[in-house]
Amino acid sequence: MVLLTKAPRGTADVLPEDSYKRKFVEDILSDYASQADFKEIRTPVFEHTELFKRSVGETTDVVQKEMYTFEDNGHRSITLRPEVTAGCARAFLEHGLYNEPLPQKYYYIASCYRYEKPQAGRLREFHQFGVETLGTDSPAADAEIIALARQIFDVFEITDIELEINSIGCPACRSKYHVELKKYFESKKDRLCETCLSRLERNPMRILDCKSPICQEVAKDAPVMLDYLCDDCREHFGKVKKYLDAMDIDYKVNPRIVRGLDYYTNTVFEFVSTGIGAQGTVCGGGRYNGLIKELSGNNIPACGFGMGIERLLLLIAAKGRGIPEEARPVIYIAPASEEYTFKALALTDEFRCDGVHALTDLGGRSLKAQMKYANKRKVQYTAVLGEDEVKQNKITVKNMDNGEQTEFALDTFTEDFLPIAHDCGLTNIFGNIDEFFGSDSNDNNDDGFNGGNPFLSLLNGGKK
Repeated sequence: MVLLTKAPRGTADVLPEDSYKRKFVEDILSDYASQADFKEIRTPVFEHTELFKRSVGETTDVVQKEMYTFEDNGHRSITLRPEVTAGCARAFLEHGLYNEPLPQKYYYIASCYRYEKPQAGRLREFHQFGVETLGTDSPAADAEIIALARQIFDVFEITDIELEINSIGCPACRSKYHVELKKYFESKKDRLCETCLSRLERNPMRILDCKSPICQEVAKDAPVMLDYLCDDCREHFGKVKKYLDAMDIDYKVNPRIVRGLDYYTNTVFEFVSTGIGAQGTVCGGGRYNGLIKELSGNNIPACGFGMGIERLLLLIAAKGRGIPEEARPVIYIAPASEEYTFKALALTDEFRCDGVHALTDLGGRSLKAQMKYANKRKVQYTAVLGEDEVKQNKITVKNMDNGEQTEFALDTFTEDFLPIAHDCGLTNIFGNIDEFFGSDSNDNNDDGFNGGNPFLSLLNGGKK
């Protein structure tokens, strides 16, 4: 077969054999965020280009090299979002959410777009899970989002990961640091790349984030921001560390972390793993007290993080606990000939309306071919519908695992089989959860909570 075209470089199709795994992970991410009182927010895939230039920073690699920017039919400059925080901040301001009780806490699962060299876990279209806390300057808020990220890695049993933290100060103490940093790089500018030479005057901190091995070597002995923190920033960072200590969260202070976006202030952090190759940062974030002010003039502090879903999936596959198999279909109703396809589809529809995963033939196949198909689909029960079943008002259901057969009245079949079907459905759900969370995940703790299992709260309509 000759294809007209293939998927663009740096993109990936998520096929059914993998999409259920992604949904499984995304459900866990969403539920853990909800348990911490983060509410879902969805923003447009594209925004006006000036939003990212103002927020992300014109001297960053993202703006200078990686954004997908185009002019629309109205001659407006539009950019596919390279990250989600700026869009969340824009929505927060545009809809007056600062008038609601603060802090406002949001989470998102969204696609992002950057023109980068595709690598394992790094695509040009990639997906992020992230959280944003807007309206508080408390170090506890910084620690809370770090703890949430840590919980997510823990639930997937990812141990090959390390939390690194730093403080890059506020504009006041950072201006003093910039003077010293500029002096340092001025003496070595003959070794800097062209991009970093342009950054030297405008924002020398961006040189610390350069991907060039030569620039990284030059920056190795540069002054560190921690030595220039003002008293307020030093106190803030100290309290963040105390909160992390109180929650028994291990961390390492890495004075070289600056993050790749200009809106960061004070706390910055990364969760780094060696399990997915050179691109080891799986989650990164921090505080961005100046972002809202940059976009509106309103001085509203905020913090958040972004976690790469593709990288998380790589880590789960390489280092974490396995994702359970997809739930099996409960029943396949096989019409013996074309004239019984009408009744078979009607029965299938009745089951589906009652929440049962039911299948029937859509291709006019023989019974032998249908049974072969049902076997491949790992269906739990099959039932043949033909002339005898209709005349005698009965239908026989076969358990495909043990061969046992059970007879039902045809006119009350869906109603009578429903308890078995629902048991199968719950077995699928709870069996998969037990496999993932442990055999006692269905047991309630004495305090009424569902064993720490977020999925049980989903099944109970959000009740713990």
